[in-house]
Amino acid sequence: MEGEAVLEERSKVVLKERGKVGRKRHAAQVEHGEGVLVVADLEKQFATESGELRAIDSVSFTVDEGSFYTLLGPSGCGKTTTLRCIAGLERPDSGAITLGSRQLFGPRIVVPPNERAMGMVFQSYAIWPHMTVFDNAAFPLRVGNGKKLGRAEISKRVEEVLATVALDGLSGRQATKLSGGQQQRLALARALVRQPSLLLLDEPLSNLDATLRDRMRTEIRGLQRRLGITTLYVTHDQTEALSMSNRIGVMSGGRIVQEGTPREIYQRPSSPFVARFVGTSNFIEATVVTPGTPAALSTGFGPTPLRAHCPSGVGADEKVTVAVRLANIGIDPRLPGQRPPAENAFPGTVEHVTFLGEDLEASIRVGSVPLSVRRHASLACHKNDEVWVTLPEELCVVISDEYGVSSAAYGD
Repeated sequence: MEGEAVLEERSKVVLKERGKVGRKRHAAQVEHGEGVLVVADLEKQFATESGELRAIDSVSFTVDEGSFYTLLGPSGCGKTTTLRCIAGLERPDSGAITLGSRQLFGPRIVVPPNERAMGMVFQSYAIWPHMTVFDNAAFPLRVGNGKKLGRAEISKRVEEVLATVALDGLSGRQATKLSGGQQQRLALARALVRQPSLLLLDEPLSNLDATLRDRMRTEIRGLQRRLGITTLYVTHDQTEALSMSNRIGVMSGGRIVQEGTPREIYQRPSSPFVARFVGTSNFIEATVVTPGTPAALSTGFGPTPLRAHCPSGVGADEKVTVAVRLANIGIDPRLPGQRPPAENAFPGTVEHVTFLGEDLEASIRVGSVPLSVRRHASLACHKNDEVWVTLPEELCVVISDEYGVSSAAYGD
């Protein structure tokens, strides 16, 4: 078996050449509008012993041409059911699905899965154990109901796609002899061999160990960029979603509860659910003194108000919750009589420090409020240290299930 370094180097060379072909195909898809996915008002219910379960509740989103869109959420939120409806493996109760200029589902329209110009990678990979690498990759071309291809064309397509995923030297190997990462690449090759307009990925990294998962995350995103293929990815892993996506739709209870770029989702959660599910936050109870952008809030920090961004609709004297990420809080040594170093800086005392390897997590009491702060381990702090705790105004977000957070509140 070839070493990982050799495989990686060959993969870079192959992908560079393959990328030229992919970009040409992508340009053709843009011209014909083949790769834009539009999902509108999708609904899906399942019958249960206790009644109807609404798995998808009015889900709508658009995946732009050549972009990487992720549906992120916990188990049972509806993300995989949404993906299966798009693939044609489940039939929605209502709504519409359009890929490019072609409607795949709608009133009196149901396009079969094999005619949807999509490639799909399942969580289990679904590799045929009795087949070779070559035969696994060739399978969609041999059984598809589309244009029949000759043996030479099938061989050319398969060899090209195996080279794309750095498996070209393993075409004759039995699939059961592949490592976990190689099986994942083979599943990708099989999805790509039909040259789909849309790639669907259903938790493809969940069966890999942590180290291999990190590497394959980078490989998949690099491959997607080089080929320019429109991609819809489903995961419960926030790291995958934040590191790979152009846009993220966070799902809960069958709905998309927030949509945005990874940075917007992480730094500006619109609800307590998103703030808790994506990243780790402090939640500070407050009362609005002066509404606006920013708003002045009374907290347990002391008499000095906290300034934070508020969604529209929040009024004076309302009780609200402010979310701020652990990594977004700054701490600095505090000397007796020293003035605050910045706005939104409050005096605090370190109560506990936990070593996490690369990071430290400190518990700091600010007034009557306990805060958790995460910082690099090289920037040490110790129990009983007197510190200034700085909460950047633009990263202190008033969250509300009632009001949400409007992008206008942040000047976007």
